[in-house]
Amino acid sequence: MRLDGIHHITAITGDARRNLDYYTRVLGLRLTAKTVNQDQPSVYHLFYGDELARPGADLTFFEYPGAVPGRAGTGMVHRIVWRIASDDALAFWADRLSNHGSEVHRGDGTVRFADFEGLEHELVVDSTNDEPLTAEHPEIPAEFALRGFEGVRAYSYHPDGTAAVLESLMAAGRRDHGRWEVRGGKRGGWLALDEPPAERGRQSAGTVHHVAWGTTDAEQGQWLERLNAARVPNSGVIDRHYFHSIYFREPGGVLFELATEEPGFTVDGPVEELGERIILPPWLESQRGQVEARLTPLPDPRADWPSTTPAVTSRA
Repeated sequence: MRLDGIHHITAITGDARRNLDYYTRVLGLRLTAKTVNQDQPSVYHLFYGDELARPGADLTFFEYPGAVPGRAGTGMVHRIVWRIASDDALAFWADRLSNHGSEVHRGDGTVRFADFEGLEHELVVDSTNDEPLTAEHPEIPAEFALRGFEGVRAYSYHPDGTAAVLESLMAAGRRDHGRWEVRGGKRGGWLALDEPPAERGRQSAGTVHHVAWGTTDAEQGQWLERLNAARVPNSGVIDRHYFHSIYFREPGGVLFELATEEPGFTVDGPVEELGERIILPPWLESQRGQVEARLTPLPDPRADWPSTTPAVTSRA
């Protein structure tokens, strides 16, 4: 029983319109779902990902309008690491991000930057054989598109406890430089621990709320049994409409989720229509009028696209 790397990462924004513009226009991700926070239906939950909305590339945001800037601290993920295809792609992104006003830091085989709210990202050349998870964009050649998550970097209150959960509970393999890889039959991803800052963190706009690891409906019950046997407090299985989830906080403070591949985002309609309208889980559909009245209208990020777009490649 293995987890298929990172399923999705959820963060917080204070401005849905700017968030939508940045992650679709600048980073070239597809808006795959425009819905609401199921625990607080008065706020957006936006999903961005690859062209087919597959686990492994889903970056999601809760919008809390006007939220003050947050700050990553101990017990939080502080950087999202993405895969790209080549050194040429690194150069492309360094130029593109600089031209869009981002402060870019070039390292040995990496490009680091932050979004408009300070959420840190890093791009690294893909060294795996995992299927690339790319989205189409008229300004971004397919060979330079983001290819899904590589890993996350976090600060831990209790590094030994974090390591124990990753190794003994989640079957992660320890790699160099304080990284643990979680790899299943389809994909892999890792979590790395860094020395935490002295300043206390504040979870708000521009910070990560939780990281979800991928599983299946067939194995979700076994994961719940494993958590309960280890006496790890958890949420039990929660129906999130697109997937089924179990939440628990690892000893270092980071909120983890185990999310299933099934049923996926096409439960609401064909893949061609993803992101075009506000979608609600069945138990909120009767409240659609009230829910939509509280949300700021968002534009269709593909409305002004040219009629033809680059094709998604299976492997660069």
